[in-house]
Amino acid sequence: MLVRDKLGELKRDLFMSDRKRLLIIDDDPEFVAGIKSILTRAKYEVDVAHNPKDGWAALKSKDYDLLLLDIMMGRGAEGVMIARKLNKDPKLRELPVLIITGIREQIAFLFPGQAVHPHFVPVDELVEKPVEPKLLLEKVEALLKAAKERKAQTK
Repeated sequence: MLVRDKLGELKRDLFMSDRKRLLIIDDDPEFVAGIKSILTRAKYEVDVAHNPKDGWAALKSKDYDLLLLDIMMGRGAEGVMIARKLNKDPKLRELPVLIITGIREQIAFLFPGQAVHPHFVPVDELVEKPVEPKLLLEKVEALLKAAKERKAQTK
């Protein structure tokens, strides 16, 4: 029985190590719960931070394969500051970032009639809330695949 228990632990550890670890930084608990549910059902390991401070602490304390980031949090566009800090950090700058936000509506309100430039913050993808589960999973998978290919090229 002891051997079987150890084998089960080993299989679980191997399975967990293959799972991609994602971090969601978003201050909307209902939205986060829905996104987390979609991602965990797709076999991703998902951590959550409901504010930029806790999100930055998580990024500095654990290794993640992908960041899902909201732009508008707390006192304004705090997600932009996270994205910019990531870009300046040698360890974190390679982390793929998927922005999931309703910011286009807010920018459209602030700058009516002007196109939103897709590279206004250093991120890999931007999708608008609400996001369809299928699109979310496609974007996550594509970003993880691209990151894996980039990593393979630099070795």
